[in-house]
Amino acid sequence: MTAGKNSGSGGGTKATDPSLTAALPFEKPILDLERKIQELKDLEDVSLNGELKPLERKRDRLLADIFGSLTPWQTVQVARHTRRPQFSEYVAGMCDEYVELHGDRLFGEDRAIGTGFARIGDRRFLILGHRKGRETKEKLECNFGCAHPEGYRKALAKMKLADRFGLPIVTLINTPGAYPGVGAEERGQAWAIAENIIEMCGLKVPVICIVVGEGGSGGALGIGVGDRVLMLEHSYYSVISPEGCAGILWHDGSRREDAAVALRLTSGDLSKLRVVDEVIPEPLGGAHRDPEAMIGTVKEVLVRHLDELAAMNTEERLDARYARLRALGNDLEPLPEPAAPQGELPAGKTKGKAKGKADSKAMKTTDKKGAKKDKGKSKKTRS
Repeated sequence: MTAGKNSGSGGGTKATDPSLTAALPFEKPILDLERKIQELKDLEDVSLNGELKPLERKRDRLLADIFGSLTPWQTVQVARHTRRPQFSEYVAGMCDEYVELHGDRLFGEDRAIGTGFARIGDRRFLILGHRKGRETKEKLECNFGCAHPEGYRKALAKMKLADRFGLPIVTLINTPGAYPGVGAEERGQAWAIAENIIEMCGLKVPVICIVVGEGGSGGALGIGVGDRVLMLEHSYYSVISPEGCAGILWHDGSRREDAAVALRLTSGDLSKLRVVDEVIPEPLGGAHRDPEAMIGTVKEVLVRHLDELAAMNTEERLDARYARLRALGNDLEPLPEPAAPQGELPAGKTKGKAKGKADSKAMKTTDKKGAKKDKGKSKKTRS
């Protein structure tokens, strides 16, 4: 029933463990260095001759260079890293007490969304978020973080309960999207998400939403409307996943990297577009390298925003929330056009040539059709 601060984040081993980076191809140079460092540390009664410190400095520089210039697709890969802290780890690491609440009182329990009353010091609130699971069995039970309608209805029922008791609400977003299956659609997936969005707009208590990993589509928006929307540095927030976007636009899922660029899904772009209010910095090399530090940082930021919102009266807070939502997309300078995909001409030139050929072909076809029509008319006139 209770989860203390020292119960462990469950986020994995230390940064020197090579298994942390094995899943990300662009981290291979770092992985090689870490293996060398670990080999030196494992040596007993042997002088390292000053080899260890230079290697560690080189690794840190490499981490700063690589993670300081991630492409949008690489950012998506980091956001999906299996060792990033998840909902259960944040709850265990941040909260002094947590009591889980279950069920939507309509259909059943959806493990893809966790909800419960929590406490940090003397601050009491409702916390809810997506759960992906760690092991295969848990992942299947949580449906890989893709919630069904009953998950969103459970979330809404608990948010209304918190609103009734005057408790702030904290949501942790980490989903590739809502579950798109037939059963979910039959039970009103779109309706459940839409209802959550409109109801969250009117909640009288403070609402803080934090994107801690993936923020995909309506699945994220179903618990993503609040007074403050925050985002981890290497998370992403998008109307659709890069693979889904590539499949729709180009009928080719392999163009996910191009889609990731076009979607403007990184924390840097979304901060400029004022979609998110604050970007929470991650430890060097990403949250998966030091989960405990990441959880500690999120806790500090969360407490600060809870205190700021608690200091506002209800009317002032609701007016600010309304103004924030109405301001989205207004008075923004357009972001620079993304660079053309490798091996292709700039978009304007490609389109211009294609359009010229298409127009020329269309004109010829029209001329032929027009000539046939005129010929037919002249025959009728003569007869």
